[in-house]
Amino acid sequence: MSAPADRVRVVSTTEDSNPRTSDIDVVDSLTALRMLNAEDARVPGAVAAALPALAGLVDAAVDRVARGGRVHYFGAGTSGRLGVLDAAELLPTFGIQDGVVVAHQAGGARAFVHAVENAEDDLSGDGAVAVTSGDVVVGLAASGRTPYVEAALRAGRAAGAVTALVTANPQAPLLPLADHRIVTDTGPEAIAGSTRLKAGSALKLVLNSFSTVLMVRLGHTYRNLMVDMRPTNAKLRGRSVALLQEATGAAEADCERALDVCGDIKSAVVYLLGAPVDLAGVRAALAAGGGHVRAALAALAAR
Repeated sequence: MSAPADRVRVVSTTEDSNPRTSDIDVVDSLTALRMLNAEDARVPGAVAAALPALAGLVDAAVDRVARGGRVHYFGAGTSGRLGVLDAAELLPTFGIQDGVVVAHQAGGARAFVHAVENAEDDLSGDGAVAVTSGDVVVGLAASGRTPYVEAALRAGRAAGAVTALVTANPQAPLLPLADHRIVTDTGPEAIAGSTRLKAGSALKLVLNSFSTVLMVRLGHTYRNLMVDMRPTNAKLRGRSVALLQEATGAAEADCERALDVCGDIKSAVVYLLGAPVDLAGVRAALAAGGGHVRAALAALAAR
C-alpha cells in the first residue's frame, strides 16, 4: 500500500481556530451556549449543499442492496460511533436483515465507549476483507485523512465496490478514492479540532438522511409510515395497530385481526387495503411488487 494520506501534513478546516469563539473561555455560560448554538446553525446549510452528491450515493446503494449487496460504514472516533449508531437503529426501525448495513469502528467494540486514539492509524482495513464488488463502502472521516478509512476505501476500490467519503474537509486527501464525495463544509469548530461538534452533527444528519431514503427507496415504508417495524413488545404492538389505522382507516379491531392473520405490518396493510385478498394473495402481490406496498396494491387492483 502507498503511504497513508496523512503522512503529508494537511490541516483540516475543522482544526483551524474559530475567531467567533475565541473568547468562549471567559464569557458566562449563556453566552458560551449562544456561541455554540450560532455555530450549530451553520450545519443545515452545509448539509443542504451536499445533498446532490448524497442523492447519487443513495441511488448507487439502492441498486447494490436491491441486488443483494451490503453497505459498509468505516470510521474512527466520533465518526465511527455515529456510523455504528445509524446501522444499529435500522434493524428495529425498518426490519432489515442483520448485515445489510454494517458499521466498522476502528478499535472494535471497546472504541464504542472508550477513546482508542491510535486505532485510527490502523491500516489493516478491519472488515474490508469482507467487501465484495456488489457492496458500497462509505468512509466516515471529518478530516478526510484517517488511515483506517483510507485502507477501507482502497480495499473497496480493489474489490470493485462503490466507494464514498463523508467529510467536513473540502480539501480532504482521501476524496480521490471516493466515487461519491459528500462534503459538509462546516468550517472551524467552536473548540478547534473537536469534531464531535459541528462536523459530528453534520455527519449525523447525512447518515440519517442517507439510510432513511435508502430504506424508503427499498420499500420499507408506505407513505411515511414504518411498515417493516418489528412489533417485538407490547408497546410496539400497540404502535403497530395505530400505524395500521393511520395507513388504512380501518377500525382498531380489524387492524388487530389483520396483524394476527398476517404477522407483520406491511402484509396487514396490503391485506386491509387490497381486500378481498387472502394471505397467500398478499404475499404474492408483495413479491411481485418487490416488497413495495404501493406496487403490491397496484398489482391487486389490476387483477
